[in-house]
Amino acid sequence: MEWTKLAAADRLLIEADLWPVQGERFQPTGFPEIGPATYRLADGTPMLLVESPQSMANRLEAVCWDPGRDDLVPVLRGMPYVRVTMDGRFLTSSTLEAHRLNSGYILGGQASSFLETLKDEFQAFERGPVDLRVVARTTLRYDPNSLVHGLFLTEVAGGRLRLPRLLSGFIEARGAEPVEEGGVKNDRVLPTGNTGKGFGNVPYARTEYVAERITAYFDLDLRLMRSYSLGESAERFLVGLALWKIRHFLEEGLRLRTACDLTCRNVRVTHPEGFELPEREELDGLMPELIEAVDGFKRPPVTEVEFVPPSDWVRRPRESERGAPEEAATDEEDFA
Repeated sequence: MEWTKLAAADRLLIEADLWPVQGERFQPTGFPEIGPATYRLADGTPMLLVESPQSMANRLEAVCWDPGRDDLVPVLRGMPYVRVTMDGRFLTSSTLEAHRLNSGYILGGQASSFLETLKDEFQAFERGPVDLRVVARTTLRYDPNSLVHGLFLTEVAGGRLRLPRLLSGFIEARGAEPVEEGGVKNDRVLPTGNTGKGFGNVPYARTEYVAERITAYFDLDLRLMRSYSLGESAERFLVGLALWKIRHFLEEGLRLRTACDLTCRNVRVTHPEGFELPEREELDGLMPELIEAVDGFKRPPVTEVEFVPPSDWVRRPRESERGAPEEAATDEEDFA
Protein backbone atom coordinates (compact mmCIF):
# COMPACT_ATOMS: atom_id res chain seq x y z
CA MET A 1 0.00 0.00 0.00
CA GLU A 2 1.42 3.37 -1.03
CA TRP A 3 0.57 5.19 2.20
CA THR A 4 2.82 8.18 1.49
CA LYS A 5 0.81 9.09 -1.63
CA LEU A 6 -2.31 9.37 0.51
CA ALA A 7 -0.73 11.37 3.33
CA ALA A 8 -1.43 14.80 1.85
CA ALA A 9 -4.56 13.93 -0.14
CA ASP A 10 -7.93 15.28 0.92
CA ARG A 11 -9.84 12.45 -0.71
CA LEU A 12 -9.35 9.31 -2.76
CA LEU A 13 -11.38 9.16 -6.00
CA ILE A 14 -11.78 5.96 -8.00
CA GLU A 15 -13.65 5.21 -11.24
CA ALA A 16 -14.43 1.84 -12.81
CA ASP A 17 -15.70 1.14 -16.33
CA LEU A 18 -18.48 -1.45 -16.29
CA TRP A 19 -20.36 -3.34 -19.00
CA PRO A 20 -23.02 -6.10 -19.14
CA VAL A 21 -21.51 -9.58 -19.10
CA GLN A 22 -23.68 -10.45 -22.11
CA GLY A 23 -25.29 -8.23 -24.69
CA GLU A 24 -25.79 -4.53 -24.03
CA ARG A 25 -29.08 -4.29 -22.09
CA PHE A 26 -29.24 -3.84 -18.35
CA GLN A 27 -31.85 -3.07 -15.70
CA PRO A 28 -31.24 -0.02 -13.46
CA THR A 29 -32.42 0.50 -9.92
CA GLY A 30 -35.98 1.79 -9.55
CA PHE A 31 -37.73 3.92 -6.97
CA PRO A 32 -41.34 3.72 -5.69
CA GLU A 33 -43.71 5.91 -7.70
CA ILE A 34 -40.76 7.22 -9.75
CA GLY A 35 -39.26 4.27 -11.56
CA PRO A 36 -35.78 4.59 -13.08
CA ALA A 37 -33.90 7.81 -12.30
CA THR A 38 -33.28 9.40 -15.71
CA TYR A 39 -31.97 12.92 -16.28
CA ARG A 40 -30.13 15.04 -18.84
CA LEU A 41 -26.90 16.98 -18.64
CA ALA A 42 -26.75 20.64 -19.65
CA ASP A 43 -25.67 19.61 -23.16
CA GLY A 44 -28.67 17.29 -23.49
CA THR A 45 -26.84 14.00 -22.91
CA PRO A 46 -29.31 11.42 -21.52
CA MET A 47 -28.15 9.94 -18.21
CA LEU A 48 -29.35 7.15 -15.94
CA LEU A 49 -28.69 6.33 -12.29
CA VAL A 50 -27.90 2.62 -12.30
CA GLU A 51 -27.19 2.28 -8.56
CA SER A 52 -27.76 4.87 -5.82
CA PRO A 53 -25.34 5.74 -2.98
CA GLN A 54 -27.68 4.08 -0.48
CA SER A 55 -27.76 0.84 -2.43
CA MET A 56 -24.02 0.93 -3.05
CA ALA A 57 -23.37 1.15 0.68
CA ASN A 58 -25.43 -2.02 1.18
CA ARG A 59 -23.57 -3.80 -1.61
CA LEU A 60 -20.16 -2.77 -0.29
CA GLU A 61 -21.16 -4.13 3.10
CA ALA A 62 -22.50 -7.36 1.60
CA VAL A 63 -19.07 -8.42 0.33
CA CYS A 64 -17.88 -8.45 3.96
CA TRP A 65 -20.36 -11.13 5.02
CA ASP A 66 -20.24 -14.91 4.67
CA PRO A 67 -23.93 -16.01 4.57
CA GLY A 68 -22.95 -19.66 4.82
CA ARG A 69 -21.41 -19.12 8.26
CA ASP A 70 -23.42 -16.07 9.42
CA ASP A 71 -20.18 -14.26 10.11
CA LEU A 72 -17.64 -11.94 8.54
CA VAL A 73 -15.54 -13.39 5.74
CA PRO A 74 -12.34 -14.94 7.12
CA VAL A 75 -9.92 -12.11 6.23
CA LEU A 76 -12.06 -9.61 8.18
CA ARG A 77 -12.41 -11.69 11.35
CA GLY A 78 -11.37 -9.61 14.33
CA MET A 79 -13.15 -6.50 13.05
CA PRO A 80 -15.80 -5.53 15.62
CA TYR A 81 -19.51 -5.78 14.86
CA VAL A 82 -22.78 -6.42 16.70
CA ARG A 83 -24.34 -9.86 16.27
CA VAL A 84 -28.07 -10.21 16.96
CA THR A 85 -29.82 -13.42 17.95
CA MET A 86 -33.47 -14.20 18.65
CA ASP A 87 -34.53 -17.21 20.68
CA GLY A 88 -30.89 -18.31 20.62
CA ARG A 89 -30.58 -18.30 16.81
CA PHE A 90 -28.78 -15.85 14.54
CA LEU A 91 -31.09 -13.07 13.33
CA THR A 92 -28.99 -10.27 11.83
CA SER A 93 -25.92 -8.11 12.45
CA SER A 94 -24.80 -4.51 12.24
CA THR A 95 -22.98 -5.42 9.02
CA LEU A 96 -26.22 -6.53 7.36
CA GLU A 97 -28.58 -3.88 8.69
CA ALA A 98 -29.37 -0.86 6.49
CA HIS A 99 -29.01 1.48 9.48
CA ARG A 100 -26.07 -0.42 10.96
CA LEU A 101 -25.76 0.28 14.71
CA ASN A 102 -29.02 2.23 14.60
CA SER A 103 -30.96 -0.87 13.56
CA GLY A 104 -34.21 -1.51 15.40
CA TYR A 105 -33.05 -5.09 15.97
CA ILE A 106 -30.01 -3.78 17.85
CA LEU A 107 -31.54 -0.85 19.73
CA GLY A 108 -35.29 -1.44 19.53
CA GLY A 109 -35.85 -4.66 21.45
CA GLN A 110 -37.31 -4.78 24.93
CA ALA A 111 -34.65 -3.69 27.43
CA SER A 112 -31.91 -3.53 24.80
CA SER A 113 -28.62 -3.91 26.63
CA PHE A 114 -26.66 -2.33 23.79
CA LEU A 115 -28.87 0.75 23.78
CA GLU A 116 -28.03 1.23 27.45
CA THR A 117 -24.35 0.77 26.63
CA LEU A 118 -24.49 3.56 24.03
CA LYS A 119 -26.43 5.83 26.36
CA ASP A 120 -23.66 5.39 28.94
CA GLU A 121 -20.96 6.02 26.30
CA PHE A 122 -22.61 9.24 25.11
CA GLN A 123 -24.09 10.50 28.36
CA ALA A 124 -21.95 13.66 28.15
CA PHE A 125 -23.75 14.69 24.96
CA GLU A 126 -27.29 14.71 26.36
CA ARG A 127 -26.73 18.46 26.65
CA GLY A 128 -24.21 20.77 25.10
CA PRO A 129 -22.12 20.40 21.94
CA VAL A 130 -21.29 17.00 20.45
CA ASP A 131 -17.64 16.02 20.02
CA LEU A 132 -17.62 13.91 16.84
CA ARG A 133 -14.16 12.63 17.68
CA VAL A 134 -15.61 10.83 20.69
CA VAL A 135 -18.54 9.55 18.62
CA ALA A 136 -16.14 8.25 15.97
CA ARG A 137 -13.86 6.54 18.50
CA THR A 138 -16.82 4.81 20.13
CA THR A 139 -18.21 3.74 16.77
CA LEU A 140 -14.77 2.40 15.80
CA ARG A 141 -14.73 0.35 18.99
CA TYR A 142 -18.03 -1.43 18.38
CA ASP A 143 -18.56 -1.35 14.60
CA PRO A 144 -16.09 0.41 12.27
CA ASN A 145 -18.36 -0.48 9.35
CA SER A 146 -20.80 2.13 10.70
CA LEU A 147 -17.98 4.65 10.57
CA VAL A 148 -17.21 3.87 6.93
CA HIS A 149 -20.81 4.08 5.66
CA GLY A 150 -22.30 6.62 8.05
CA LEU A 151 -24.40 6.52 11.19
CA PHE A 152 -27.37 8.41 12.63
CA LEU A 153 -28.14 7.36 16.21
CA THR A 154 -31.75 8.42 16.68
CA GLU A 155 -32.21 6.91 20.15
CA VAL A 156 -29.20 8.50 21.87
CA ALA A 157 -28.42 12.09 22.92
CA GLY A 158 -31.64 13.43 21.48
CA GLY A 159 -30.86 12.15 17.99
CA ARG A 160 -27.92 14.54 17.54
CA LEU A 161 -25.18 11.98 16.90
CA ARG A 162 -24.52 11.78 13.15
CA LEU A 163 -21.48 10.62 11.23
CA PRO A 164 -21.40 11.26 7.45
CA ARG A 165 -20.21 8.51 5.14
CA LEU A 166 -16.45 8.20 4.77
CA LEU A 167 -16.95 6.06 1.66
CA SER A 168 -19.60 6.91 -0.93
CA GLY A 169 -20.29 5.30 -4.29
CA PHE A 170 -22.76 5.28 -7.15
CA ILE A 171 -23.09 3.93 -10.69
CA GLU A 172 -24.41 5.97 -13.59
CA ALA A 173 -24.81 5.41 -17.32
CA ARG A 174 -24.07 8.00 -20.01
CA GLY A 175 -25.97 8.14 -23.28
CA ALA A 176 -28.69 5.92 -21.83
CA GLU A 177 -31.72 4.99 -23.92
CA PRO A 178 -34.73 2.89 -22.85
CA VAL A 179 -35.53 -0.54 -24.24
CA GLU A 180 -39.25 -1.24 -23.89
CA GLU A 181 -40.19 -4.89 -23.64
CA GLY A 182 -42.68 -7.15 -21.89
CA GLY A 183 -44.16 -10.57 -21.52
CA VAL A 184 -47.01 -12.62 -20.08
CA LYS A 185 -47.27 -14.73 -16.96
CA ASN A 186 -49.21 -17.68 -18.38
CA ASP A 187 -51.73 -19.74 -16.45
CA ARG A 188 -51.92 -23.07 -18.33
CA VAL A 189 -54.84 -24.26 -16.19
CA LEU A 190 -57.24 -21.28 -16.22
CA PRO A 191 -56.09 -18.34 -18.37
CA THR A 192 -59.18 -16.32 -17.39
CA GLY A 193 -58.71 -16.86 -13.66
CA ASN A 194 -58.82 -14.13 -11.00
CA THR A 195 -55.49 -12.33 -11.40
CA GLY A 196 -55.92 -10.63 -8.03
CA LYS A 197 -55.65 -14.07 -6.43
CA GLY A 198 -52.64 -15.16 -8.46
CA PHE A 199 -54.50 -16.94 -11.26
CA GLY A 200 -54.99 -16.16 -14.96
CA ASN A 201 -52.73 -14.76 -17.65
CA VAL A 202 -51.01 -11.53 -16.64
CA PRO A 203 -49.31 -9.37 -19.31
CA TYR A 204 -46.59 -7.01 -18.09
CA ALA A 205 -44.27 -4.32 -19.45
CA ARG A 206 -40.62 -3.86 -18.54
CA THR A 207 -38.06 -1.19 -19.30
CA GLU A 208 -34.36 -1.95 -19.63
CA TYR A 209 -31.63 0.34 -20.96
CA VAL A 210 -28.63 0.49 -23.24
CA ALA A 211 -25.88 3.08 -22.82
CA GLU A 212 -22.66 4.40 -24.32
CA ARG A 213 -20.84 4.02 -21.02
CA ILE A 214 -21.48 2.69 -17.51
CA THR A 215 -19.22 3.98 -14.74
CA ALA A 216 -18.93 3.25 -11.02
CA TYR A 217 -17.60 6.10 -8.85
CA PHE A 218 -16.11 5.86 -5.35
CA ASP A 219 -15.13 8.70 -3.01
CA LEU A 220 -13.22 8.12 0.23
CA ASP A 221 -13.15 11.31 2.33
CA LEU A 222 -9.67 11.29 3.88
CA ARG A 223 -9.98 14.77 5.35
CA LEU A 224 -13.12 13.84 7.27
CA MET A 225 -11.47 10.64 8.49
CA ARG A 226 -8.45 12.57 9.83
CA SER A 227 -10.69 15.08 11.59
CA TYR A 228 -11.74 12.29 13.97
CA SER A 229 -8.16 11.96 15.36
CA LEU A 230 -8.35 8.17 15.50
CA GLY A 231 -4.62 7.58 15.14
CA GLU A 232 -2.50 6.15 12.34
CA SER A 233 -3.32 2.48 12.85
CA ALA A 234 -7.09 3.13 12.77
CA GLU A 235 -6.81 5.42 9.76
CA ARG A 236 -4.78 2.87 7.81
CA PHE A 237 -7.31 0.20 8.69
CA LEU A 238 -10.24 2.35 7.48
CA VAL A 239 -8.49 3.12 4.19
CA GLY A 240 -7.59 -0.54 3.74
CA LEU A 241 -11.14 -1.65 4.51
CA ALA A 242 -12.61 0.84 2.02
CA LEU A 243 -10.25 -0.29 -0.74
CA TRP A 244 -10.85 -3.96 0.11
CA LYS A 245 -14.61 -3.42 -0.23
CA ILE A 246 -14.24 -1.60 -3.55
CA ARG A 247 -11.96 -4.26 -5.04
CA HIS A 248 -14.17 -7.16 -3.91
CA PHE A 249 -17.34 -5.44 -5.08
CA LEU A 250 -15.86 -4.86 -8.55
CA GLU A 251 -14.71 -8.46 -8.83
CA GLU A 252 -17.55 -10.40 -7.22
CA GLY A 253 -20.49 -8.11 -6.40
CA LEU A 254 -21.63 -6.75 -9.76
CA ARG A 255 -24.67 -8.96 -10.27
CA LEU A 256 -26.94 -6.16 -9.13
CA ARG A 257 -30.22 -7.64 -10.37
CA THR A 258 -31.41 -10.57 -12.49
CA ALA A 259 -31.24 -8.38 -15.59
CA CYS A 260 -28.26 -6.31 -14.45
CA ASP A 261 -25.16 -8.49 -14.39
CA LEU A 262 -22.06 -6.37 -15.01
CA THR A 263 -18.33 -6.88 -15.29
CA CYS A 264 -15.47 -4.49 -14.59
CA ARG A 265 -13.32 -3.63 -17.60
CA ASN A 266 -10.98 -1.07 -16.09
CA VAL A 267 -10.24 0.69 -12.80
CA ARG A 268 -8.43 4.00 -12.37
CA VAL A 269 -7.61 6.34 -9.50
CA THR A 270 -8.31 9.93 -10.53
CA HIS A 271 -7.06 11.49 -7.27
CA PRO A 272 -4.44 11.61 -5.86
CA GLU A 273 -2.20 11.37 -8.89
CA GLY A 274 0.09 8.35 -8.96
CA PHE A 275 -1.87 6.18 -6.51
CA GLU A 276 -3.08 2.79 -7.75
CA LEU A 277 -5.78 0.55 -6.33
CA PRO A 278 -4.04 -2.55 -4.95
CA GLU A 279 -5.00 -5.95 -6.31
CA ARG A 280 -7.44 -8.13 -4.38
CA GLU A 281 -4.79 -10.62 -3.28
CA GLU A 282 -2.65 -7.84 -1.81
CA LEU A 283 -5.60 -6.39 0.11
CA ASP A 284 -6.64 -9.85 1.35
CA GLY A 285 -3.18 -10.32 2.78
CA LEU A 286 -3.07 -6.84 4.27
CA MET A 287 -6.41 -6.76 6.14
CA PRO A 288 -5.56 -9.18 8.99
CA GLU A 289 -2.43 -7.12 9.77
CA LEU A 290 -4.37 -3.84 9.74
CA ILE A 291 -7.09 -5.29 11.99
CA GLU A 292 -4.56 -6.63 14.48
CA ALA A 293 -2.78 -3.26 14.66
CA VAL A 294 -5.82 -1.22 15.78
CA ASP A 295 -5.78 -0.76 19.55
CA GLY A 296 -9.16 1.01 19.61
CA PHE A 297 -11.19 -2.11 18.80
CA LYS A 298 -13.37 -3.88 21.33
CA ARG A 299 -11.85 -7.18 22.44
CA PRO A 300 -13.37 -9.67 21.96
CA PRO A 301 -14.63 -7.98 18.81
CA VAL A 302 -18.19 -9.34 18.58
CA THR A 303 -20.91 -7.77 20.76
CA GLU A 304 -23.76 -10.22 21.31
CA VAL A 305 -27.31 -8.82 21.52
CA GLU A 306 -30.47 -10.85 22.10
CA PHE A 307 -33.47 -9.30 20.35
CA VAL A 308 -36.68 -9.46 22.37
CA PRO A 309 -39.48 -8.15 20.13
CA PRO A 310 -41.41 -5.16 21.48
CA SER A 311 -45.20 -5.35 21.58
CA ASP A 312 -45.53 -3.14 18.48
CA TRP A 313 -42.95 -5.06 16.41
CA VAL A 314 -45.57 -6.25 13.89
CA ARG A 315 -47.61 -3.54 12.20
CA ARG A 316 -51.33 -4.28 12.17
CA PRO A 317 -53.12 -3.13 9.01
CA ARG A 318 -55.36 -0.09 9.38
CA GLU A 319 -59.09 -0.44 8.76
CA SER A 320 -58.69 1.24 5.36
CA GLU A 321 -56.15 -1.45 4.39
CA ARG A 322 -58.28 -4.40 5.42
CA GLY A 323 -60.36 -6.36 2.91
CA ALA A 324 -64.11 -6.76 2.96
CA PRO A 325 -65.46 -8.53 6.10
CA GLU A 326 -65.73 -11.86 4.32
CA GLU A 327 -62.09 -11.53 3.18
CA ALA A 328 -60.66 -10.35 6.49
CA ALA A 329 -57.63 -12.29 7.71
CA THR A 330 -57.79 -14.48 10.78
CA ASP A 331 -55.76 -13.58 13.86
CA GLU A 332 -53.06 -16.01 12.79
CA GLU A 333 -52.81 -14.41 9.32
CA ASP A 334 -53.17 -10.77 10.36
CA PHE A 335 -49.66 -9.50 9.83
CA ALA A 336 -47.77 -7.17 7.45
